[in-house]
Amino acid sequence: MQPRTHINFDALTNCLQQAHAEGRFFLYESEVYDFLANLGSETPPRSFLLPRTDHIPDEDILSLPGDKAVLKIVSPTILHKTEVGGVRIVDKDPNKVRSTVRRMVYEVPEQAALLMERHPETVPEPYQRLSGETLVSAISKDIKGVLLVQFMPPDSEAFGNELIVGLRHTREFGTILSAGLGGTDTELYAERFRKGQAIVAASVEMIDGPQFFELFKKTISYKKLAGLTRGQRRIVTDEQIIECFSAFIEVGRHFSYQNPDAPFVLQELEINPFAFTDYLMVPLDGLCKFSLPESTPVPRPVHKIESITTPQSIGIVGVSTTRMNFGRIILKNVLDAGFNKDNVVVIKPGAEDVDGVRCIPDLDALTDDLDLLVVAVAAQQVPELIDEVLASDKVNSVMLIPGGMGETEESRERAEVMAAKVDAAHKRGTGPVFLGGNSMGVVSHPGRYDTWFIPENKFPKSHGKPYQRTALVSQSGAFMLTRLAQSPEIEPAYMISMGNQNDLTLGDMATFFKDADDVDVIAIYAEGFKDLDGLAFCKAVREAVLSGKDVIFYKAGRTQEGKDATAGHTASLAGDYMVCESCVRQAGAIVARSFTEFQNLVVLAQRLNGKEIRGNRLAALSAAGFEAVGMADSIESDDFAMQLAPIGEETLERLEQLFREKRLDSLVTARNPLDVTPAADDETHVEAARALCNAPSVDAVVIGLVPMSPSLGAKLGDTEEAAIVPMLAELARETTTPIVCTVDAGLLYEPLIRQLIAAGIPVFRSSDRAVSALSQYIEGRLNGMRIRNREDS
Repeated sequence: MQPRTHINFDALTNCLQQAHAEGRFFLYESEVYDFLANLGSETPPRSFLLPRTDHIPDEDILSLPGDKAVLKIVSPTILHKTEVGGVRIVDKDPNKVRSTVRRMVYEVPEQAALLMERHPETVPEPYQRLSGETLVSAISKDIKGVLLVQFMPPDSEAFGNELIVGLRHTREFGTILSAGLGGTDTELYAERFRKGQAIVAASVEMIDGPQFFELFKKTISYKKLAGLTRGQRRIVTDEQIIECFSAFIEVGRHFSYQNPDAPFVLQELEINPFAFTDYLMVPLDGLCKFSLPESTPVPRPVHKIESITTPQSIGIVGVSTTRMNFGRIILKNVLDAGFNKDNVVVIKPGAEDVDGVRCIPDLDALTDDLDLLVVAVAAQQVPELIDEVLASDKVNSVMLIPGGMGETEESRERAEVMAAKVDAAHKRGTGPVFLGGNSMGVVSHPGRYDTWFIPENKFPKSHGKPYQRTALVSQSGAFMLTRLAQSPEIEPAYMISMGNQNDLTLGDMATFFKDADDVDVIAIYAEGFKDLDGLAFCKAVREAVLSGKDVIFYKAGRTQEGKDATAGHTASLAGDYMVCESCVRQAGAIVARSFTEFQNLVVLAQRLNGKEIRGNRLAALSAAGFEAVGMADSIESDDFAMQLAPIGEETLERLEQLFREKRLDSLVTARNPLDVTPAADDETHVEAARALCNAPSVDAVVIGLVPMSPSLGAKLGDTEEAAIVPMLAELARETTTPIVCTVDAGLLYEPLIRQLIAAGIPVFRSSDRAVSALSQYIEGRLNGMRIRNREDS
């Protein structure tokens, strides 16, 4: 149930209008308190501004409650007031207040100048060429006065009893709400504490107050405020915190680019900290920055992506008649994949055909509309070609293979000119959608075509082979290529190289595939999102998860070095990783932390998407004792946790009967994890696994196969199917319980691994990796279930 909020939006707008009328796009701290008072969920302290040149009457000073007062310097350029002596607590004596104000007006500029000279990266733009007395004078001139604030002693000054709550507009995800440990060391807490323990964040468009509170309850901050740690007592109610979050979310939605009627857009509204006095939430410091609304990105005609995934006709520009250039390789790959030659055309003046495919001189020579035009020419030729494409209005989609479309400073202008022309066409409702530039191409099994420019002798093609109901969308073509080389069993139905996102975006692709009937798994490798496209992506992910699909996500650029690397690769802006991960995970995606995790999660999603996920209770069995122990040791991390399933009496009796029948009862103890010893044969492994799968208390089973065991039927290097493979395949088909196998035996037993993979069973080369991946996958599926349950309630 949503809490009632008491927000006066007219008064909030008036606060921002008054500042804007003075030429400011920020609020002074006293104005922030006025702003908060109109949210109705907080208790701002009484305050008033003491202009630096005015006499301060005794009655003004004495009008504040209490024996003490707080003095705060007011300046548009001094944000961190404490560091420069800009915050003082004094006795509420008029003479003491006046003397302290005079001292602050002189001392703060001097300390601020010293701090700026020690840290030149923090110097505001107006002061960047100033130093010494000139800098001090400029800082002093900008001081508006001192804010006299009611002193409200907190109930507790212990660590963790201050709260930061903030709204921040992000380029990719719109307005974000964050909350956590407040005070002067907030950034340090965020760096040092385990992920999600110090600060949590979410898009205001994707969450409400009670849902955000559920995230917040996992933080150290909540445990301290709620009195859940030793020696602590509760100092605020859950209802107060939820009301605060709900109010911030409503305000964040109202003053955002997503609201077409918004008079202003909040760029930042941060209270750091909230303190707590007698069950009141008291803001002790705050800042607010805002802007005028701007136009949002032009939406692309997403339905035209079908012309890329399953085109009925293909044209190619850039095919050489004399050598095997990129265009010629693409043409060969398109034909080799089985695309009808009669529906392919090469745009090449002066030629009749290439490799048996007819040529036409230009797009005007097309007799029918073209679904897909593949452009494999130099970047310098692209702008003129785009003009021709837009003028012809005969092409539904364009694939831009060439780079030089925004990755470098030199090519950025070219990309911007192209984007402006394409956006103008989208506004008119004309023109194609563009994939790329810097795209490696597309492999579409359902569309029976391949435009990757990788020759056959460099990478074996998979034309005509079985494929999975998966769409793999990547900003890096090489990422897809290497994942497929390492794990050919992934073989998605669609592999789409996004490149620079000069037009079509990751959000567009997720929006298209969320409704695709032939896709159960959407796997995304992202380096950066275009403006507000991260939010569009999350909304599409949420809808995909609600429809029962699995979304696997990896985000590059988690470190500053990673961000720098992506910027020169596919014209990406990497953004804030913590915000990205939080938003995508809350939308329902399963977030991988490494390339290996991404592969593992895709494999599991492909094989287990149709399985029932009832909970996170794991049963494990192996013929090697170390594997049984290793599985138990791998069920928990910062991001996920499973538990070893308790085994009921009925299941224990079934296992004990099996071991008696196999004469293993003196060697094996029925328990979880289960060490069946090297004496267990194929049937023992399978029937023990069956008993665990049928146990009501078991939600997933990991089977460790040790093919070197004397009693297991697998033979060294045997290319014939091992007897245990069809037995396990039958069990996997019969049970709704997820089953995962491990074969930790090196290259000698790769044939066995390939046989299990061919039978549709997920296989890992080590037990710890298997359990970690399965735990992470199940946690993701359970999160998806929670999202669906919320939508249904």
